[in-house]
Amino acid sequence: MPAWEMIRHSINIMRGCFGGCTFCSITEHEGRIIQSRSEDSIIREIETIRDTVPGFTGNISDLGGPTANMYRLKCKTEEIESACRRLSCVYPDICSNLNTDHKPLIDLYRRARTLPGIKKIFIASGLRYDLAIRSPEYVKELVTHHVGGYLKIAPEHTEQEPLSKMMKPGIGSYERFKQMFERYSKQAGKEQYLIPYFISAHPGTRDKDMLQLALWLKKNSFRLDQVQAFIPTPLAIASAMYHSEKNPLRKVDYKSEQVTTAKGDKKRRLHKAFLRYHDAENWPLLREALKKMGRADLIGNGKQHLVPTWQPEGTRNKRSARNLKVALEKSGAPGKKQIRKPARNRSGAAKPSRPRGRRR
Repeated sequence: MPAWEMIRHSINIMRGCFGGCTFCSITEHEGRIIQSRSEDSIIREIETIRDTVPGFTGNISDLGGPTANMYRLKCKTEEIESACRRLSCVYPDICSNLNTDHKPLIDLYRRARTLPGIKKIFIASGLRYDLAIRSPEYVKELVTHHVGGYLKIAPEHTEQEPLSKMMKPGIGSYERFKQMFERYSKQAGKEQYLIPYFISAHPGTRDKDMLQLALWLKKNSFRLDQVQAFIPTPLAIASAMYHSEKNPLRKVDYKSEQVTTAKGDKKRRLHKAFLRYHDAENWPLLREALKKMGRADLIGNGKQHLVPTWQPEGTRNKRSARNLKVALEKSGAPGKKQIRKPARNRSGAAKPSRPRGRRR
């Protein structure tokens, strides 16, 4: 079972999340206050895996949780923590009452990787980079010893309008972390890369926001393989935005802010196509959208263009065939599978059709 293979040598060191991202419901079902395991408990579990799990090769696949680096982070006083009603401790800025000391996590990493029989400990949980840049020592420790070539982080978007609806930090925090990551990777003599995650069609995202994200991806030479299209899920604030097209992060009434929401197959496919601007299958859709947006200047064959004027042989026809199939299914027109053969009796002759009339 692939999912089990991925986690069977991983350790959960904490639960809960105070990030408050609107598209996520971890805060709702695990809590906003971080519950951290003791260091000794974590070490004992690593030793148990080392000594009892068949096929263990000495590599711990993850030492994390909902977020990689919230271990032992909490409010400076219990009185403030119990009275606080903020949805997030890190948005729009990191709260001044939040203890962001990463030393307990650094000590845990150092102790864990010195255990006999442990070759490597990787950090595979998503990293909260706006917290990490508060502790250069932690970033150096992470990059030097616990990255297996790639580190995944989730800026989710580059534009302020959708980021404000997600309750995520600006792209500037990502840029600062990227600089630290590259500097410490170079010092360690390692070739390592960041893998950023982005969401398309999130409430609050306009076509021009997705265009700016696509231009940022091209400028930074990112060609995304796996992308996430927003889906409204239970308990998530963004789901309320999607269905109501209002912003529940502020007071909601008949005068309140209207949230742009990408609904419908074509609009959602367009937003996803911007994330995969390099995929030739998406070029016809992007060309059409760019012309409507008044940005036909981005169609061309130069480095400054987003999509080329030409189309690889076979890609347009494949898309047209798929669109035709979808259109036929929606219209109810008979396709190959829908054509019924006439019923026949035992002799092979077609059965006469029953006369249709009013039942008596």
